[in-house]
Amino acid sequence: MGLGELWFVLVGVLLAGYAIFDGFDLGVGTLYPFLGKSEADKAAMRMSIGPIWDGNEVWLLTGGGALFAAFPAVYATVFSGFYIALMLLLFALIFRAGALEFRHVDPAWAKLWDWAFFLGSAIPSLLFGVAVGNIIRGLPLTAEGEFITGGGDPIFLANLVTALNPYAIVIGLLSVAWIVLQGSTWLSLKTTGDLYERAKKTRKVMVVAFGVLLAVSAAATALLVPGAFAKGVASPAGWLFVVLAIAGTVLVAMGAARGADRTSFYGSSLAGASMVGIWAASIFPALVPSIGPGEALTIANSQSSPLTLTVMLIIAGIGVPLVLFYFFVIYKTYAGRIDSSSVTSGHY
Repeated sequence: MGLGELWFVLVGVLLAGYAIFDGFDLGVGTLYPFLGKSEADKAAMRMSIGPIWDGNEVWLLTGGGALFAAFPAVYATVFSGFYIALMLLLFALIFRAGALEFRHVDPAWAKLWDWAFFLGSAIPSLLFGVAVGNIIRGLPLTAEGEFITGGGDPIFLANLVTALNPYAIVIGLLSVAWIVLQGSTWLSLKTTGDLYERAKKTRKVMVVAFGVLLAVSAAATALLVPGAFAKGVASPAGWLFVVLAIAGTVLVAMGAARGADRTSFYGSSLAGASMVGIWAASIFPALVPSIGPGEALTIANSQSSPLTLTVMLIIAGIGVPLVLFYFFVIYKTYAGRIDSSSVTSGHY
């Protein structure tokens, strides 16, 4: 395995880490208006992610930074091409952060911050999946790796209507279903009382919805993007991730049936990480498949110099273990359930 292939895997690991950790943050926010029946319930939901949500965002920042340094052409093409969609995503995440930090200190604006928390979670949940769907489907690229219109001029592919094609919407709905499932499994770990019972019921519904959408997404890929489907099923790694995604879904269902909340959370996390693996297997060795006249952006034609990749690898070898240790300490410190019946006020 060369340095380029190694960084392809490492970027995938970072994205999988973001999916797992910030996935339940986004899931809690998406469920917020539906499960938060009282002020105490809403406070408990915010407090369940309050001490850790900003640390979870580090996975996204690190993944984006690694993509920029390891595969700069991919970073430039994707981030310029989906400019408006990514700005919408950015503003949604900013307002979600504002809601978590300011909701408790500004009761007069509580409803506004509640909506900001919900929309700032639900919109990224959809847009992440839409972006993945468009990349699997392939992007119209020139020979220089830029987006093109029908006339052949490079443009910003920022039109959300263009991005929201049927296949991308299917993958977007799959993303929302999994994120809501991840959020419900997290709340099942962190809450008590009526809120816990509502989270458990949501978990049972969402594991079925996720399983159905996973099958629908596989069928849609086979019909609409046969090249990606063939590449995925031709790869042993692709089959491994498919089996792990199914196994994770089964673990969620088994945990829900037996009241094993931790098992359900681990199963949901496994399913989410496995979907990142399926995505990688369906496009490898490309990072951005092309449906235009230009070549796809692959590991070979978009990677940085060997020196850059080597220095990055040394830095990652030092930094990643420190980050993992930090996560271990933080999650251990804030372990345990939150009793919404005793919540009157709090930092979140």
